[in-house]
Amino acid sequence: MARVQLAIIGGGLVGASLALALQDTARQRGWRIALIEPFAPGSSYQPSYDARSTALSYGSRLIYERLGLWQAIAQRAEAILQIHVSDRGRFGAARLQAIEEGVPALGYVVENAWIGHCLWQALDAEVVQWYCPAEVTGLQRLDDGYRLSLSDERQLDCDLAVLADGGRSGLREQLGIGVSQRPYGQSALIANVTPLEAHRGQAFERFTDDGPMALLPLTDNRCALVWTRAAADAERLLRLNDAAFLAELQQAFGYRLGALRQVGARHLYPLSLVEAQEQVRPHLVVLGNAAHSLHPIAGQGYNLSLRDTLALAEVLQAATAPLGDFATLQGYLQRQQLDQQLTLGFSDRVTRLFSNAQPLLTAGRNLGLLGLDLLPPAKRWFARQAMGLGTRNL
Repeated sequence: MARVQLAIIGGGLVGASLALALQDTARQRGWRIALIEPFAPGSSYQPSYDARSTALSYGSRLIYERLGLWQAIAQRAEAILQIHVSDRGRFGAARLQAIEEGVPALGYVVENAWIGHCLWQALDAEVVQWYCPAEVTGLQRLDDGYRLSLSDERQLDCDLAVLADGGRSGLREQLGIGVSQRPYGQSALIANVTPLEAHRGQAFERFTDDGPMALLPLTDNRCALVWTRAAADAERLLRLNDAAFLAELQQAFGYRLGALRQVGARHLYPLSLVEAQEQVRPHLVVLGNAAHSLHPIAGQGYNLSLRDTLALAEVLQAATAPLGDFATLQGYLQRQQLDQQLTLGFSDRVTRLFSNAQPLLTAGRNLGLLGLDLLPPAKRWFARQAMGLGTRNL
């Protein structure tokens, strides 16, 4: 029976970031880390027009700088120099600019495959052992940890199990960890588009009566589109041919980047705010989308998960108790509770406010956007939330 000190279930961006954050500590203390992932990461990065991407906040850049990874990620990171927030057909608008905040960029848009490639290349095979392709089919509680049953019939014991297997975590359900869920009745349509004009590092958050949309700058003058619509309408948009889809998108977004001339593969995701009712148990942590899934329009989900990941790593590094000690894990959760509450609340309120077409709310949010542009303290608070710096200095 093999035993490791730390078993990370899910080798995606969150799981691999945790392994990297603890790699030096593991080397010093003789820990072995298992990273269990069903899909083998490729040995080389293959660029794709349709690659899914993530908006990394400026705070996430600081985290990856501390982990020694930012220089690699930056090679294919597109800087967000300005965010233009507007309400379609109304006067309210706000502009956030990196230069006004004294930072090189408000955030960065990076292809997920590239972040993953950089992470996997940085992991030391002598410290981090891949179980891949493999899946955890069951978790059995032991007095001093967990026993993991793998899909290839192997078993693995660990002092601490970290559940980072995504928002549809079957293991979370198997362990009896409940979730609170607030469906938005909307779906997000995700695609990459190419405008005629250069995006010049501009990101657009545009709110319409049919739902919010974001257009974020990507490398090669592409833009990452997140378009939120009622579920049935999003299905209709998914089925349109490219020309009809671009025409409808152009009408909703306007011509700030000229004509939209190319769209890639479109994907649809039903939207809910999901929170696990337990994030820690003795010898167990729930992390990433398994712990909380947010609406993508505010771009906060992965950045919050990365801050959780760094906080967990720091708490485990500082602890003198054995790995998996419940009081230590509770200390991690208490440290992150305010950040999680503020970020989830911020994301949820922005989503609900800007998805509502009631005249009084519409007028109020327009005045709010106008006030945001005119009042420096309010604008700075909003910018710090967007940059992932709301509750801490990294």
